[in-house]
Amino acid sequence: MDGIGQDRPDYIARAKALGPAIAAAADEVERGRELPTALVSALTGAGLFRLLQPRELGGGELTPMEFAEIMGEIASHDASTAWCVGQGNGCGMAAAFLDPAVAQQIFGPDDGILAWGPPSSSAEARKVPGGYRLTGSWSFASGSHNATWFGAHILERGADGAPMRRTDGGTILRSLLFPKAKAEMTDIWRVLGLKGTGSDMYSVTDLFVADSHTLLHDPARHAHHPQRLYRFSFSNLYASGFAGLALGVARAFYDDFVALAADKTPRGANATLRHNQVVQSQVAQASARLRSARAFLLTSLEQIWDEVGETGEVSLDQTVTIRLASTWAIKQAREVVN
Repeated sequence: MDGIGQDRPDYIARAKALGPAIAAAADEVERGRELPTALVSALTGAGLFRLLQPRELGGGELTPMEFAEIMGEIASHDASTAWCVGQGNGCGMAAAFLDPAVAQQIFGPDDGILAWGPPSSSAEARKVPGGYRLTGSWSFASGSHNATWFGAHILERGADGAPMRRTDGGTILRSLLFPKAKAEMTDIWRVLGLKGTGSDMYSVTDLFVADSHTLLHDPARHAHHPQRLYRFSFSNLYASGFAGLALGVARAFYDDFVALAADKTPRGANATLRHNQVVQSQVAQASARLRSARAFLLTSLEQIWDEVGETGEVSLDQTVTIRLASTWAIKQAREVVN
């Protein structure tokens, strides 16, 4: 059913129901630079870290539109929480490309959470019988504090040590997955914003990772699960989700300002902000930016979703549209906040 039907949970309603708890934990998230255990338990209990995993494995298998909506809802209460949820779900989509038994080991039934960062140019993954011997360090693993498994991206190399190439000339990326307990963590995430994502560095030395626990990022490779969602790339879903996140943050700023303007009288003024014509104009433009960017994002995703249902593939033009709509939404969200 491609993630659509009346016989599955309403994950958007679940995200809305958790809104007050997410908002109440926001200060603790910022101070502790991670999601508190109680909040992680509430999110996993609602299935919000399994939104993009196959239904056969206990996931939500949502559409890109629903994923973007949920990200916006969570972000309207706390951006760091939404960022961790978005990253965890993006990584969690790996479940569809792994052998089901391996996916169950990593993600269920105990609600495992996978985190990974960008590729490391200094990492070494030496091919050995049955797997790889992995050494290296990776940074910016958002959600690393609440993760149970890590992934390490490496460039697939040939016998001569040179990066292997796809037919289109691009390098081939492989993700090696291993328990978080096997890695050494380094606290590097000292930042002004999104402190609660805990995007720290992790390292391993001569760690064996079995072939079964690796994932090849190749457009020609199909998932173990044939559903429409898994025709979309990881980057397609990341773009959709984080665009929804940006719109959710901007919506919260907008709502808070409108509430403030109703009663606030600036120093030296004789009327509240809501009676100021300049403020009225700017608020109207902000509303138009948010509503039009959201419509562009969701209608583009819906149209592409329907087309992929017929063709079975996401085309280059469709990928460009997803990136355009997502980037535009993020830009408009930034302008609204400013």
